Parts: sequence; structure tokens; C-alpha cells
Amino acid sequence: MWFLRLLEVKSLKVYFKTQAGLVRAVDGVSLEIEKSEILGLVGESGSGKSTFGYAVMRLLPKNAVVTGEIFLEGEDLLKLPIEKMRKIRGEKIAMVFQGSMNSLNPIMRVEDQVAEPLIIHKGIDEEEAKRTARELLMQVGVNPEKAKSYPHELSGGLKQRVAIAMALALHPALLIADEPTTALDVMTQAQIMELLKTLRVEYNMSIIIISHDISLVSEVADRMAVMYAGKLAELGPTNEVVLKPVHPYTQGLIASVPKVDSFALKQASIPGDPPDPLNLPSGCRFMPRCSFARSGCESFDGTLFRVSRDHLAACLLAGERLHGRSVG
Repeated sequence: MWFLRLLEVKSLKVYFKTQAGLVRAVDGVSLEIEKSEILGLVGESGSGKSTFGYAVMRLLPKNAVVTGEIFLEGEDLLKLPIEKMRKIRGEKIAMVFQGSMNSLNPIMRVEDQVAEPLIIHKGIDEEEAKRTARELLMQVGVNPEKAKSYPHELSGGLKQRVAIAMALALHPALLIADEPTTALDVMTQAQIMELLKTLRVEYNMSIIIISHDISLVSEVADRMAVMYAGKLAELGPTNEVVLKPVHPYTQGLIASVPKVDSFALKQASIPGDPPDPLNLPSGCRFMPRCSFARSGCESFDGTLFRVSRDHLAACLLAGERLHGRSVG
């Protein structure tokens, strides 16, 4: 059966049981990923964006309580037996984990690490798998001479390229890149993002880029999803979200991006701190930091109002402007 949307996430909740109480990391998020689309998932640390990615991969710890639905080409991943889910990982969904050094085995040569999924999942002969691994490494910009290197012998940028090659080994339909440019210099960040953009076309795959850097992701993403305290604050085409942000949180993120031509003595920032996930405020979770807070925000349930055909925002300001029209 053919599906227009590759991934459909409906009312996803991920809560963690801890000794201190229940941590509501993701709290009712619904998202759709089209085929061959790049979606940027952005927000501050603790917003729930990485937890969202791990939930799609079903790589959460045992204390996680997950509800909702995650459909990949019409199949609910949350209902699959673990053995079938293991087969889907790599073959249909792959992830580039935050901090490439942590995802690479320090005592294995990089070509062996890229070849390993091919041997395990496809049963390919070791020599053929290594040959394919070297081709993949070359495709992501790693010189063939580096194929027999150990991770500690490579720069941060090269290690990240190796991690991407590992994720691409089985040609997945969806790649989840969690903070793929962390700890890299500005030039290398731009190169990695451009690489992901190129690979999307070459592999005809969808990509979710998880990042705190809205300016960096906006350069390559088709759509942008902004998360705050476990919920979606804004969702829409990148140009609309960046150039015409509606939610005060999105506006704050964009205003906080340093500008080369600015002579301001003080960089703009969002006042206050993100809420404690153990003690989230009632109503709009951004209300304690919002300069537009008003009566009604304390009981607002996070409804997404349709700003335009594809642009949604979870803010009463948007609802008032649109005379109460909302997305159920």
C-alpha cells in the first residue's frame, strides 16, 4: 500500500516515572512527516524534542510511559513486538545520535562500524560490506584513507560524517538527526547541514533535524516545529515560521539569534527559565515568561490555531485574531 505521509504521530505522550514524581517530557504532540521532507524540530534544552526522536525509535528507558500512536507507512510502531521493531531500526528508521563520539565504538575501525549493519541486517559478506562501507564513507565526505582509522584519530566533523554513514548503511526512509552539529565549529556545522540536504535528495528520504539552533535548521528545513515544555508551540513552513512567527516563544527564539550587522550592546533573550517538568504551570506553559500573557492564558490547553493553510500556533493571540478557529 502507498502512503503519502511517511510518518504520522498522534497525541504522543512520554512520561518518566521518577522518585521525585512524574516527568512529562512530551505531552500530547501530533506531527506528520511527508516523504522526502526535512522537518526541523527546535526548542530549548528540556523542551522534549530529543525524547520525541527516541520515542519514534522506541529507544526509551524502562521508566518511560508512552501513549499515543506512531504510524510509519500506516503501521503503528508502538504496537509492534520488539523483534520486529529491531528490524525496522536501521532498515526503515535510523538515528544520528547527539555527540558522535558517544555513538562510535572506540576500539573498532570506522569502516567496520559502518559495515556492521550490512552484515547483521542483510547477511552481506564481510569483505563486500567493508567495500560498501568505504563507498558510503566517501559519499559523506570521508577520505578512503581514513576508513581504517579509529574514532579518536578523527576530527569532530569527520566523526559526525561517520555516524551519518552508519545511519545510511541500510538506506532508511527516515533519518532522525539529534543535534548533529553539537560541539562543531561554524564552518563544519554548515557543511554537515548541507550534507544532510544533499543526502535527502540522493536517498529520497525524510529527515527530522532536532536542534536548539533555529537559525541553522532554517537553512535546510522545509517545515519547522517549535517545542516548548513538552508541547508544540508552532508548526509550519519554514519561511512562515521564521519570517512571520506568531507564538511569543518562537518570536523570542528568533530575536535571540545574534545578528552580524547589529550594534546592540545587549543581545536579546527570553526572560526567565523553562518550567520544571515535575511541576509544570497550569494553562499555557510559556505564560510565566510571556510579555503578552493575559486573562485566559492560565486555562489555555495548548490548542493549535490555524494561522494560514499550513501554519499553526498554540497561542490565544492567534485564536483571538482568527475569531476562535482552531485545529482539533
